[in-house]
Amino acid sequence: MRRLTGSTSFHLVSMCLLAIGLSGGFSLQANSMEKPGVNTIFSERELQTAAWIRDAARQDNLSYKILESLTTEVGPRMAGTPGDARAVAWAESKFKELGFDKVWKEPVTFPSWKRGVEKAEIVSPFPQPLAITALGNSIATPDNGLVADLIEFASLKDLVAAPPEKIKGKIVFINHKMQNSNEYGLVVPGRSSGASEAARKGAVAIIIRSVGTDSHRFPHTGVMRYEAGVPPIPAAAMSNVDADMVARMIKRGKPVSLKLELSSSANGSYTSYNVIGEITGSELPNEYVLIGGHLDSWDLGTGAIDDGAGCAIAMSAAEFIQRNRIKPKRTIRVVLFANEEQGLFGGKAYLEAHRQQISRIQAAAEADLGQGPVTKMSSFVRAEALPLVKQMQMVLAPLGIEAGDNNAFPGPDMGDLRLAGAASFGLALKADDYFDLHHTPDDTFDKIEPARINQAAATYAVFAWMAAQAPLHFGSGPELEKLNKK
Repeated sequence: MRRLTGSTSFHLVSMCLLAIGLSGGFSLQANSMEKPGVNTIFSERELQTAAWIRDAARQDNLSYKILESLTTEVGPRMAGTPGDARAVAWAESKFKELGFDKVWKEPVTFPSWKRGVEKAEIVSPFPQPLAITALGNSIATPDNGLVADLIEFASLKDLVAAPPEKIKGKIVFINHKMQNSNEYGLVVPGRSSGASEAARKGAVAIIIRSVGTDSHRFPHTGVMRYEAGVPPIPAAAMSNVDADMVARMIKRGKPVSLKLELSSSANGSYTSYNVIGEITGSELPNEYVLIGGHLDSWDLGTGAIDDGAGCAIAMSAAEFIQRNRIKPKRTIRVVLFANEEQGLFGGKAYLEAHRQQISRIQAAAEADLGQGPVTKMSSFVRAEALPLVKQMQMVLAPLGIEAGDNNAFPGPDMGDLRLAGAASFGLALKADDYFDLHHTPDDTFDKIEPARINQAAATYAVFAWMAAQAPLHFGSGPELEKLNKK
């Protein structure tokens, strides 16, 4: 029998639940919204249990230890590499060690890519080396590299508007500065589609300012895509401080020539796995709450923030419920998705494997924006379930979590599940420092703060248990699928 860590087991503290529940500051009127014979909100006892989970899990969850294990024992785990295979083996073993009732794998096949050599330097007028990295899926330069003058654009939009005669034969430099985390969606298109836009106008390569908010000399990698019918060109990112330096050179009015050398290339087809662990429900085991993160990372760091933290948060949330024997009515399923970074392959494979079972999903939420804390909870459920969501939000309020609307996005690997009609929740993670670290060599375990990840894990534990325990189905199926299309 596994040792019951922390203060004590759920059974030993059950007599104290009423006092703990009342300390959360919410009303426990269990019968105020019931229909004859049907509970439409959580009972007083369930609210007390949820409040105990909230407070106890914040002090006693294994998220920090799980993440330390992943980053130390596996480290970088870029999709299609030996690190990927080690991560899958680690995940299977860890789920079993943590006492999950069921553990299995589901295959995910995708085209793999290898990085190789990556070098860049300013040749003239002021020779200097640059800190650069190839963007995911980039092709190689010629064997000895290529040399060409730079042409600078402030954004992808400016590149699209520029005449081809200004660009032909040059290396495009997109210098779109990301000021804060809210601007990611504005800046990232330059990374994802800039190469094809530049190639369409005759550029020989593209190098972008890193999509990140830091001022370290670490470039941010990330995936890009070549448009069909447009010749591919090499694509890289330079560190933000180097981008500033290059921009200062360009302002001096002399042509700035850059040498770029990449040996990155496609590496055939590869099969990895979504790794899944379940805590089986006591009354409705075929319905389940789906939580998780993505197991793969980029290869520059050890994937602590992106997305080892999300995996650890989800695993520890379910483990806490299991260890304390708080058996939920529905199953809690944790999925560690394969290859999110290079194209959401794990999420797409999960949808295809379970498309006919969408109605079995009670609620879905993915942690993929760092270590937390959670700052807001939003939902996407049928109207009849909104009173339950309100109660969940009230239980979580003492953790500093705001109540959101009913238009939640569950996370990148689960976005297609929502489009297919899955009831979804958005547990927004504080991300003010996330883009300083993600996709860089700086994404390492030392950046993890126990108080932050513990709050996030406690939040997911409350969410998962309350969703699994809810007296009503949250609406996954045709009703929510139709709502998506309105």
